Amino acid sequence: MRKNLSVIFMILVLMVSACGAQTPTETVISTLTETQGTTVTETEAPPSASETPPVQASATSTPITPIPTNLSDCTNSAAFVEDVTIPDRSEVTSGTTFKKIWLIRNTGTCIWGPDYTLTHYSEERMLAQSPIPLHVTYPNETVELSVDLIAPNATGTHRGYFVIKNPAGLIMKIDNDSRLWVIINVPAAVASGPTATQGSGSIPVTGGGSGLANVTCAYTTDAAKVTEAINAINAYRAQNGLTAYTVKENLTQAATAHANDMACNKLFTHNGSNGSTPTTRIAASGYAASSATENVYGSYPPLSGQGAVDWWKNDRTDLRHNQNLLSATFTEIGVGYSFFDNFGYYVLVFAAPK
Repeated sequence: MRKNLSVIFMILVLMVSACGAQTPTETVISTLTETQGTTVTETEAPPSASETPPVQASATSTPITPIPTNLSDCTNSAAFVEDVTIPDRSEVTSGTTFKKIWLIRNTGTCIWGPDYTLTHYSEERMLAQSPIPLHVTYPNETVELSVDLIAPNATGTHRGYFVIKNPAGLIMKIDNDSRLWVIINVPAAVASGPTATQGSGSIPVTGGGSGLANVTCAYTTDAAKVTEAINAINAYRAQNGLTAYTVKENLTQAATAHANDMACNKLFTHNGSNGSTPTTRIAASGYAASSATENVYGSYPPLSGQGAVDWWKNDRTDLRHNQNLLSATFTEIGVGYSFFDNFGYYVLVFAAPK
C-alpha cells in the first residue's frame, strides 16, 4: 500500500512540473509571431499603384518628330487650293475681327517648317501678326495658312497681300504669282443724321460724298517720287510704241487729294473716306472727262515711283492696272503721292477730255 502511495505521489509531481513549463513557451511564441509579422509587412509589400504610372508614362511617351534637314538643291514652290474662309469680296463689318484661311499645297521638294513664314507683303495689313511660322509640310501635302485680321473702319473694298518666305527670306512662288490675298467689302454704317462722318482715329473728314476729302493729318508729299512715276509710265509706253501721257494740273489735284485721304485714313481703295469716287473727284477738280479711271497703291515700306509702276505692270490679280498704263483710250494723267505713319500711297488718274 505504501508502495502504491509513493508511485501516485511521483506522478503528481511530474504533472505539476509539466504544467509550470508551458507558460514561458507560449510567451516566447507569441512575441516571435508579432515580430515576424511586422518584418514581413515592411519588406515584402508590393509598391503602391500610385508609384507605378510615372514610370510607365515615361517609358511610353511619344517623342517629338524632328524636322528633316532639306537638301541644298531642294526647290520651293506652292499652289493655291482654295479659300477655306472669307472668299474674295466677302462683306465684313468695320472693326470686326475675322480669320482668313488659305489651303495651300507644297509643290516643291523642300520640306516646310517653322523657319518658313507667312508674311504681310503689301497694301492693307489689317493689324495682322507678321511673320507667322508655318507647320511642318512635306512635298505634295496641303496646309492651312491662317491669319487673324480686323476690318478697317472706312467703307468700301479693302485688300491685303501676303507671301510665303523661305528660311533665307526669299519669297516663294505660288502658281504663276507669289501672293496670297484677302479682299473684303466693308459696308457703310447707317447714319443717324443727314450727313455721316467717316474715317479712322481722330482725323476729321467732311462727308460730302462727291468732292475732295478734307483731311488734316500730318502727311507729306514727295515731288521727286511723282516725277519718277510719270517718267516710268511714259518710258513703258514708249517701249510699247505708244505716245506719252500728258500731265494735267487738275487731274494731279484729284490724284493728290485721294493720296492724302488714303494716307490719313489708311485706305487702299478707290472710294474716298467721304464717299467720293474717281469720277466725282475728277469732276470736283474742274476737269471735264469723257472717260476716266484710276490706279492706286500703298505699302510699307514705301516704293519708289518706278517701283509702284513696276507693281502695276506685273499685277496679275487685277489686269486693268497694266491695261491702264498702256491704254490708247486715255490721253492725260495726274499723279499724287502722300506719306504718313511709315506708309507711302500712290494715286494715278487717267482721263480723256470731252
